[in-house]
Amino acid sequence: MQTARITGPRSLGTILREARLTRGLTQQKLSEELGVSKRYIIEMEQGKPTKAVERLFDYLRATGVTLQGEIADEVDL
Repeated sequence: MQTARITGPRSLGTILREARLTRGLTQQKLSEELGVSKRYIIEMEQGKPTKAVERLFDYLRATGVTLQGEIADEVDL
């Protein structure tokens, strides 16, 4: 299991990318499964700051909440 502290859009993107790769998914396959564009997946993994994501991290910082991401070695399907 991999664990990482998520401090902002960039670190969120990094752990999302690692999780996708751990599952053996391409960006295209994941986008199809989620019903979103491949561009959306790319931007999430690059840590592109959107208003919603920035507000979330502003909220977390203001309230003293931290996020931790865990990538399990296996996933229950």
